[in-house]
Amino acid sequence: QVQLQESGPGLVKPSQTLSLTCAVSGGSITTNTYYWNWIRQPPGKGLEWMGAIAYTGSTYYNPSLKSRTSISRDTTKNQFTLQLSSVTPEDTAAYYCVTYTTKTAWGSWGQGTQVTVSS
Repeated sequence: QVQLQESGPGLVKPSQTLSLTCAVSGGSITTNTYYWNWIRQPPGKGLEWMGAIAYTGSTYYNPSLKSRTSISRDTTKNQFTLQLSSVTPEDTAAYYCVTYTTKTAWGSWGQGTQVTVSS
């Protein structure tokens, strides 16, 4: 079973770039039909899909965040990375990496990492 683990700074200053990494074990990020997602949940709010990188390397973004979001991968390390630029306190949230496949839909979730944007 695929396991995911997020890592990154817990505190980011406004206007800086947030960078998080998701380490994948138990499977390859190039496995056919897999999409590797970032989802976040601000305090007291619902889940928000931010974007994904496919097994092919193609990327997909939430239109509302597209201008500030970049997702990339390192196949040699079997991990993928989220970068969110020009952060504001409204980007404070728990960030999760999540798998999705065209065969089984949503699958494994990382434990999540809390990111606070504050000066």
